Amino acid sequence: MIRQLEMLLALAKEQHFGRAAEKLGITQPTLSSGIKQLEDQLGIKLVLRGSRYGGLTPEGQRALVWARQIVGDTRRLRDEMRAVREGLSGHLRLAVIPTALTWAARLTTTFAEAHPNVSFTVMSRSSVEILDLLENLDADAGISYLDNEPLGRVSQAPLYREHYAFVCRSDHPLAGRAHVAWSDLGDTALCLLTPDMQNRRIINRNFMEAGVAPKARIESTSTIVLAASVINGGQATILPYEHAAFLAQGHDLTVVPIDETRGAPAVGLIAPYQEPQTPVLVALFRVAGRIATGESLQAT
Repeated sequence: MIRQLEMLLALAKEQHFGRAAEKLGITQPTLSSGIKQLEDQLGIKLVLRGSRYGGLTPEGQRALVWARQIVGDTRRLRDEMRAVREGLSGHLRLAVIPTALTWAARLTTTFAEAHPNVSFTVMSRSSVEILDLLENLDADAGISYLDNEPLGRVSQAPLYREHYAFVCRSDHPLAGRAHVAWSDLGDTALCLLTPDMQNRRIINRNFMEAGVAPKARIESTSTIVLAASVINGGQATILPYEHAAFLAQGHDLTVVPIDETRGAPAVGLIAPYQEPQTPVLVALFRVAGRIATGESLQAT
């Protein structure tokens, strides 16, 4: 039944028999047969069929909730038994907000040094997309904001707090300032992350509380694009201070701290709440905690 439940998950996500079959690496008739077998086993219709996929029935929606739990538990069982047999090993999919990618690199490389049999895929996503990936079992963990917008039922470990900086070329009128206020930036041509990013919503709120509106000439989902726009186009941007300092290395860029008017948002590691967690995730949370506190990482 586990295989059939995985088929249901793929179909619910892709909402198309052909795409779901391609994702699973099987033929469309095999997928259709598997869904029919699951319906026969459960004695209920799960999928509305016509000339094309018509969605899940109410019973199918309920079965989807159970499918996520059962498939997730099965994967965790396999991971735990593999850890007993082989030690920590396997592959983790980590979804990360763009402004935390340098921290993701720090976390994964530190973890990999201690546990070389664990590999990672790191994906840059918005905070909303990260929660969707976790819910649909398409990511094992994420790095996102912890206290700005609802997270739902997740395990979490704080990594750092996000302090903001104004990034400009050295010939910008504000480049010589020791610090700037949000109100100083109301007339500045900016390139910023897109509005679907939680970082942008935080920045917009800071501007609103300062009584000004940001003038975003360029928007992107990539902080690399923002930095390149500053370097090549004379724009300016706003980024977390540490991330800005990393991107500014080797370039004619100035990073100016922005005066804080509210508490700095917390960013950390998150994963679906489960008891017990897999040994690999337990170890990952342990490493995250030690990175956050600066504790020695010799024994991870």
